[in-house]
Amino acid sequence: MKNALIASVLGALTLGLMSHGALAGGHGIGACLITKTDTNPFFVKMKEGATAKAEELGIELKSYAGKIDGDHETQVAAIETCIADGAKGILITASDTKAIVGPVQQARDAGLLVIALDTPLEPIDAADSTFATDNFLAGELIGKWAAASLGDDAATARIAMLDLAISQPSVGVLRDQGFMQGFGIDLADPNKWGDETDERIVGHEVTAGNEEGGRKAMESLLVKDPSINVVYTINEPAAAGAYEALKAVGLEDGVLIVSVDGGCPGVANVKDGVIGATSQQYPLLMASLGVEAIAAWAKDGTKPENTPGKAFFDTGVALVTDTPAPGVDSIDVAEGMARCWG
Repeated sequence: MKNALIASVLGALTLGLMSHGALAGGHGIGACLITKTDTNPFFVKMKEGATAKAEELGIELKSYAGKIDGDHETQVAAIETCIADGAKGILITASDTKAIVGPVQQARDAGLLVIALDTPLEPIDAADSTFATDNFLAGELIGKWAAASLGDDAATARIAMLDLAISQPSVGVLRDQGFMQGFGIDLADPNKWGDETDERIVGHEVTAGNEEGGRKAMESLLVKDPSINVVYTINEPAAAGAYEALKAVGLEDGVLIVSVDGGCPGVANVKDGVIGATSQQYPLLMASLGVEAIAAWAKDGTKPENTPGKAFFDTGVALVTDTPAPGVDSIDVAEGMARCWG
């Protein structure tokens, strides 16, 4: 067992896993946090929330992250390490929401509670529970805001869709399709993006959820149509990259950029006019509730319950903008800054 554990840890190090114990020595309960990366502010804040709650409850937390968004293999290796470590539970934001199901089942078969944070697995019940923003609603809010802000011009909008990854993980599909529904676009199959026939959509490009990816995706779509006037982005780093691409060619004025996250840099970009509106989510809450759920599972086998009427536990979402649109509930930037993270 000892040799297996050492081999597992060495394997994790070889793969570039990022890990540290939140509480040296532990108190008999171990937990793991596995995020997509350790650089995106959303996951940094998620790690802070989990670490603080673990210290409060006396749980030994180990955290792992992929090298980039989409690094599925590193997440699989992390799950294997957590099982070998004898952890009681795993909190995971999966890079590949379909391919991770098998390794997650191995963890559950070994007696671990597995909770998906932010990003539902496919199927969603592949995890014991999911603590997340209602990602479809998050997209729908920014879609409604964009359409209402354009008014009659929404009928002739030219829309760029900056998505997450080619594998179409659930979080990317939900936000994309939510935006479209909010904007008034027929979804075709709501379980995937790219099959829509609405002529207002210029195209979809993927960003890996980072600024560089957002810039390149925006450049590609501008080549197809420089008259783009609405930009949907999977998250705020991608939105910042899209804005830089627009600014580089003098097209930043008159383009509505909408996004999802609600981090402090993103809300500041709303204040500065870089982003028109963003749907704010709450990673600290997701992570801290997740650690509490693992503690309850370790104590007496209690599993978390879903929000009534939903297939997951909804940690909330709020639209942040200083330009409210008719019929769309929102909070202003000041309140968004008071609630922001990162």
